[in-house]
Order: sequence, then C-alpha cells, then structure tokens
Amino acid sequence: MVPASWGDLLRNGNFLKSIAVTGGVALHATNVYLVTTILPSVVSDIGGLGYYAWNTTLFIVASIIGSALTSKLLSSYSARRAYLLALGIFAAGSILCASASNMPWLLLGRTVQGLGGGILAALGYALIRTLFEPRLWARAIALVCGMWGVATLLGPALGGIFAEAGHWRFAFWALLPVLLFQTLVVVLKLSDERPKSGAAELIPVRQIILLTASALAIAMAGQLESNSGRALALLLGIGLALVMVWVDKRESAPLLPDGAYSARQPLGQIYICIGLLMIALSPEIFVPYFLQIIHGHSPLIAGYITATMAAGWSLASLFSSGCNAKIAARLVRIGPLLVAISLAALAWLMPVNGNFPPVTETVFIIIALTGAGFGVGLCWPHLLTRVLQLANPAQENLASSAITSVQLYAMAVGAALAGLVSNAAGISHVGGVAGASNAAYWLLIGFAVPAFGAYWLVGRIRRE
Repeated sequence: MVPASWGDLLRNGNFLKSIAVTGGVALHATNVYLVTTILPSVVSDIGGLGYYAWNTTLFIVASIIGSALTSKLLSSYSARRAYLLALGIFAAGSILCASASNMPWLLLGRTVQGLGGGILAALGYALIRTLFEPRLWARAIALVCGMWGVATLLGPALGGIFAEAGHWRFAFWALLPVLLFQTLVVVLKLSDERPKSGAAELIPVRQIILLTASALAIAMAGQLESNSGRALALLLGIGLALVMVWVDKRESAPLLPDGAYSARQPLGQIYICIGLLMIALSPEIFVPYFLQIIHGHSPLIAGYITATMAAGWSLASLFSSGCNAKIAARLVRIGPLLVAISLAALAWLMPVNGNFPPVTETVFIIIALTGAGFGVGLCWPHLLTRVLQLANPAQENLASSAITSVQLYAMAVGAALAGLVSNAAGISHVGGVAGASNAAYWLLIGFAVPAFGAYWLVGRIRRE
C-alpha cells in the first residue's frame, strides 16, 4: 500500500475534522508544558517541594481513569457529547488550579484536570479509526503527535511569561479561551449521532481501581523516609498491578484487549514497548527544576529548553509517518537506542554547571533532550498503527483507548519512580544545587535502562 500524503489527510473535508480531533490533544499537551514550566514558581509561592512529582502523578493517575472511561463514553454517547464532557471537566480542573492557595488544593485541581485530559487524549486516538480510512491512520497519528510540538511553543511561553511576572495563576486562566474555541470546533464538526444500539459496554471498575492504586502506592514510596517503607510501598504497587492483570484476563469488561498481556504476542509486545518508552522519558518533569537550580536559567528559558524533547518527538513523528514498511521497521529499531544514548548524555551534562562555556553547555543539553524525544517519535506512529491494525474487530474502541491507558499508566509509574529517586537522592532534604545535581545524575542514568529494554524488545519483535 502506497503511503498516504499530508494532502490526502487534509483534503475532502478532513481538515476541520483533523482540528477537532487534535485540538483536545493540543490543549492537554500545552497544559503539561505550562505546568512543568511554572511548577518551580508555584512551590516557591505555596510550598510543597516534597510533593513536586505528585502534580504529575495525580494528573496522570486521573488521566488513566479518564482514558479507561473513553470506550464506554463512545459506546453510550455521541462523539460530540463525549468530547464536550471532557472539555467541561478539564475546565473545572483549570479553575481549581488557578485558585489554589496551598499544595493539597493544587493537587485536587490537577487531579480533576487529569480526568478530563485523559478523555481528551484517548479521544484523539479513538476518533482516528472512525473518522479516517486506514491508509490515513499513520498520518493522523503523526498529526496527533505533532500537537505536542505545538505545545512546546505555547506551554513554555504561557508558563514562562506568567511565572517571570510573578503571576503563575494567570497561566491556568489563559487555558479557558482555548477551551471555548475547541468547544466551538467540536460542536460544528463532530457528529451528535448516538451509537447504534447494541450490547452495553461495561466499565472495568475493579481494574481501574487496582491500576490507580498501584500507581499511587509506587508514588507513596517517594514520600517515605525509611528504606524498608519504600520497599514495601514498591512491592505493594507491583503486587496490585499483577492482581489487576489477573482480574482483567478473567473479566467480561476488560481494560486492555485480547493479547495485550502476552509478551509472546505482537500486540502485547507493542504495548510493553510503549510503556518502556514512556517510563524512560519521565525525568522530563524535573528538567526545568534542574535547569533553573543547577544552570541558573530563567523559568521561560528552562521551559523552552525542556520542551525541545517534545519538539523532537513531534518532528520525528511527522518525518517518519510517511515512510514505507521497510524503512519504518528500521526506524522502530533505531528510536529506542537513540533515547537511551540521549539520556546517558544528559546524565553527564545536567548535574554539573561549568564543564563547558554556558552557550555550548546549553546547546549540548538541547541536543540531548531533542534526541530523546526524536527517538520516540521515530517509532511512535508505526507502533500505534500496528495496534490499530492488530485489534480484534470487536475490540477496536478498546484497543485504541488502551493505547492511552498504557501510555498514561507508564507515565504515572515513571513520574512516581522519578519522585522516589529524586527524593532518595536528596532533592528535598539536601536541597539546593547539591541535592538537584545528585538527583539529576541518578534520574537520567537510571531511566536510560527502560529505553535499552525497549531497544531489546523491538529487536525481538522484528526477528519474530
């Protein structure tokens, strides 16, 4: 099959549909980089540095719940109504964040934001299958990934400007006009036709509870002082995840599609690879803090430097989406290796200030961050396209929404582990440049390991 062009995707009435599908992802991604940029200013104002990673963990845990509910929403309501519900929840969370006077209040707002964001992210993939023909799927997935590139411009700009002006709350209020615009596009372009009647799709309540409890238990490990307490919390998190897998395989309302848990089946291998890559990029949430504390960059500059990781992801996705099958197979192999090498380079560059002239040092950090994102982008459209192709016809909605569930759970675990490693390395109790430097080294070198795992796994997929 000849790869589709961008013109094929955007003509014949597809242009505005593409905006409707990808706008929610752009909003979700912009919020991620906005919060990443302003968070050092937030904790300076309202406190809570020890719970820094929880802003990401709770956001992602709630997003898992939202993404898991998406399949049910699409089977019960029209695409338009499901989308509008997600936008409403996201707006409520943004208002809570903007009005937060302490860290618990902010964490509540981030949780509500995450619930709406999870639905928006899952809809971005789920609607591709229903709105576009199969030959356009790789391009559409790349376009969704490209929204993270848009976010690298908008998120750090909004966050940095408001943080430097001392008005970080305005960054959350600024999301509301974007929400209103996306609401208008959705009302105009998405169908309000309800799904055809059929068997009611059940919500995998027990699996969702077990999965979120697993992520929270791992996150709690980062807040405990004793090594034995941390070990027990980690074991509890892993145990809950294993119980969830056992339950999900036996439930009539599964969270993941058939074959997702088998490392011997292509679908399972792809989901595992997606998870490993997401965990590998988790240190990103601490990069703005490292850049400001260790390297002395302003919030705006630190935000933009951090966003080069997402920019690399977006550019590589747009580039690789039009490749033929033979080249795509090579890119899927190269991508995870590039991620691992880039993280190892960052482990050398980030902890120390002064090894190179300031401009040279910044350029090297940007290259390494971009390389990590570029590696994921090289393989991302092709991994996700294979999920859509391999899905059982009776589980197409489930398989597409499961992409987001797997991605978000891996991000939640990654954020929790990043918080655990950084706190154990002294980011909060040692503090300052010394604590940040030690945390930066152990985070970046440690999280190169999952990337090497993904490299090994894609090599196994190709051989089989």
